[in-house]
Amino acid sequence: MTPVGMIGLGNMGGRMARRLVDAGWEVVGHDPAAACDGVVAASSPAEVARRCPVVLLSLPDSTVVEPVVHELLPEASAGATVVDLSTASPESTVALARDAAAQGVLFLDAGISGGAAAAEKGTLTIMAGGDAAAVDAIRPVLAPLAATVHHLGPVGAGHTAKLLNNFLNAVTLSATAEVMVAGQRAGLDLRTLLAAINGGSGQSFASTNRFPRIVDGDYLEGGLTSRLMTKDVTLYTELLGRLGVPSLNAAGPVASFGVAAHLGYGDVISNRVVDALGDLAGGVRIQQPDPTQEPS
Repeated sequence: MTPVGMIGLGNMGGRMARRLVDAGWEVVGHDPAAACDGVVAASSPAEVARRCPVVLLSLPDSTVVEPVVHELLPEASAGATVVDLSTASPESTVALARDAAAQGVLFLDAGISGGAAAAEKGTLTIMAGGDAAAVDAIRPVLAPLAATVHHLGPVGAGHTAKLLNNFLNAVTLSATAEVMVAGQRAGLDLRTLLAAINGGSGQSFASTNRFPRIVDGDYLEGGLTSRLMTKDVTLYTELLGRLGVPSLNAAGPVASFGVAAHLGYGDVISNRVVDALGDLAGGVRIQQPDPTQEPS
């Protein structure tokens, strides 16, 4: 197999790199702040580009993606493919694709969804933008990472879809956190409350996949932080401004994750927003003892 580059080996990039290694790919990676077992370390993005005809990016945002891409493009071979798995500005993505095309390099955007657990298991959902044939050509590389790859349209469409998805994620996570704090303050059994919500119209990814574990004390550490969630919602509102679509529901998650960052939860998983809201409610925590376990 030809080597695959991975720039960014953090919470998501590191997990994806390990999936590729386990699938038999040689992975050449660069991240000044992290290393990954089985990944051949490169000293720079330029070195990754020199060694790999396919380079994957897993970076925080467009302000980081842009200088990395501009560093690697001069070293990339003609016909190479750069796939941006980050959550980035579609406007920036389109501009980077133009720069790449001028040097004979294909640029695809491929927003990912599913969180750290899905990255660990290789069951991410990928929302891809770019030339359809190029997306098809890259599917063998994406196969160890994702259960599904959806081609949304031209370059920028993948990151647009990712922002729309992440906004819904932010709304349901922050709203469900608020509801769980209220349920705890009201004296409800939260496991029973979740069962009722998940059998009714309030069901969401947060209520089905996150909060049953948070109630048990497992915050699913390692995923998107509150600071990055705020960034994603900000990108969403900027996108809607360019589209001329009113954004009437962004205030809730902006306030919730902004407060979480202000209270010291900005650089931990965004699920901790429930603790930030609990702090505002006088120190409420939603963890409840498991009734099936004997007290110690």
